[in-house]
Amino acid sequence: MVVPAVVLLLVFNYVPMVGVVTAFQYYDPLIGIWSSDWAGFEQFRAIFADPLFWGALNNTLYLSFVSLVLFFPIPIALAMLLNSVLSERVRNFIQSVVYLPHFFSWVLVITVFQQMLGGAGALNQFLRSHDLRTWDVMTDPDTFALLVTFQGVWKEAGWGIIVFLAALSAIDPGLYEASAVDGAGPFRRMWHITLPGLRGVIVLMLVLRLGGALSVGFEQFLIQRVAVGHEAAEVLDTYSFYYGISTGNYSFGAAAGLFKSVISLLLIWGANKLAHFFGEDGLYRK
Repeated sequence: MVVPAVVLLLVFNYVPMVGVVTAFQYYDPLIGIWSSDWAGFEQFRAIFADPLFWGALNNTLYLSFVSLVLFFPIPIALAMLLNSVLSERVRNFIQSVVYLPHFFSWVLVITVFQQMLGGAGALNQFLRSHDLRTWDVMTDPDTFALLVTFQGVWKEAGWGIIVFLAALSAIDPGLYEASAVDGAGPFRRMWHITLPGLRGVIVLMLVLRLGGALSVGFEQFLIQRVAVGHEAAEVLDTYSFYYGISTGNYSFGAAAGLFKSVISLLLIWGANKLAHFFGEDGLYRK
């Protein structure tokens, strides 16, 4: 039963890794990998000498940090709130509502935010009707980090609660009953039963989140890059696209992508080691 999944993983994740060699070449798609001239680390030297690359890296780290702080706790809180709803019909309805945005494309998500927060959106229509100063949130580089984070929350928070709901269902209900008999209130039950029961899953999801910290989202930033300017919206993925693929310098883009992958691997390795240090399994048992 796992063979189809393994085949998909090999075809779409491991076979394309052969293309990593282009980061060390002057790659020409007309002659292919085997005939392209070898460049060694020349592409990486060019990347590290480019101030735009360091700006993109700085933006990526900053946006990842903001997203981690503001986004990561929300699926946990939502899962705990949904788990406390006694009516199964109400719980299923709320789950359906918060899951739905996950299936929207980023084009649709950003269109919805444009209609709400853009220059001609609902927010500015309200401000104009009350003779107040308008604020085009969609083109403001100073609040771009918060904007993309809340777009991600609206789109993905509902989908993210699935794992935490599964972990909550594994907690023995007898623990809650015994603590209630002993006089523990809702807050103490949450602190001493719910959160310890979720700790292993929280650590695992945090490790995975850190591993993907540099992959903040290509489509979301590509669509909004022109509106807020590349100084605020340029990340490593868009940098690889604009200065690598779109210019035909595929080796340059591959080198930037490989750098991102190596740093992501180091982040996930370090986070997993930290999880083992605190006695959790992380991605695997020590």
